[in-house]
Amino acid sequence: MKRRLLLGGAASALGAAALGSLSGCASQNIDSYGAEKPVLDLQQYFNGTLDAYGVFTDRSGTVVKRFTVVMNCSWKDGQGVLDEDFVYSDGTTQKRIWRLSALGGGRYTGQADDVVGQAQGQTQGNAFHWNYTLALPVDGTVYEVQFDDWMYLVNERVMLNKASMRKFGVHLGEVTLSFFKR
Repeated sequence: MKRRLLLGGAASALGAAALGSLSGCASQNIDSYGAEKPVLDLQQYFNGTLDAYGVFTDRSGTVVKRFTVVMNCSWKDGQGVLDEDFVYSDGTTQKRIWRLSALGGGRYTGQADDVVGQAQGQTQGNAFHWNYTLALPVDGTVYEVQFDDWMYLVNERVMLNKASMRKFGVHLGEVTLSFFKR
């Protein structure tokens, strides 16, 4: 149970999701969202203060942990900073600071202290999809967990986020978030 709670809490950062879908299942394609409205401008949406509310569910769908996030975001010359402060249902807190770079053509890279390598992402229409590996400490051991993160702009203030986590191809759980731009 402790391992499940720790994985759930650490997984809920901005991204918070896992690489790919179940083996043998078709995965969604970012290009299929190209005509969807409203069009997501990542630099415009993640600029200013946002509030987020989320849950981590284990592989059976049981809610393991709830959390809130306050995000202070800014961009300058295609470089973004997403400063996230998490408060979890068990009273623990966490900070993550993402540094994003716009590459053009809707493509982005991102880094944070606990991200292994670089996150890679792309926007199309109302959607943003990105993948990254997060170093999660659990019971004295650090595990590298892959995240597959999908965000969908609902309107100018609301975005929904669904992410799945995997380790060695095994589905660990999902993170579901709702972002509200102040």
